[in-house]
Amino acid sequence: MADFNKFTCFKTDVGLKLHDLNADTLRVYLSNEAPDAGDTVYKANGGGAGGPDDLITENGYTAKGADAANAYSGGSLTGTDIVWTGTAADDASGIGPFRYAVLYNDTAAADNLIGWWDYGSAITVMSGETFTVDFGATILTIT
Repeated sequence: MADFNKFTCFKTDVGLKLHDLNADTLRVYLSNEAPDAGDTVYKANGGGAGGPDDLITENGYTAKGADAANAYSGGSLTGTDIVWTGTAADDASGIGPFRYAVLYNDTAAADNLIGWWDYGSAITVMSGETFTVDFGATILTIT
């Protein structure tokens, strides 16, 4: 499992009440652009400033990613693992390549970033294959 990294803005955004980790819709998107800890908001592929580019909608992936089905209690943020399945008219294409999975708050007006996972190298999910963002017991803990 890849390690989770928080964006620097996350602490400030929590303090400013931009995140309701129990009620807001948190989503994960895939990117092949390295996140910078100083990134702040979701960025569509080819969009303006903000965070790393999202992939485009194709071959089993939908831009803006998937819902983490999150819940927050006792300082722990949990979610339901996200699974993408590659689809294509031929076996020569799939989802990707990507290296990073990025967690953001889709309810916040600016789609504020929370954190990301680095999988260490580029991944392509070919037709019929799956890729899982495994949250483990918790996505993150606030202490």
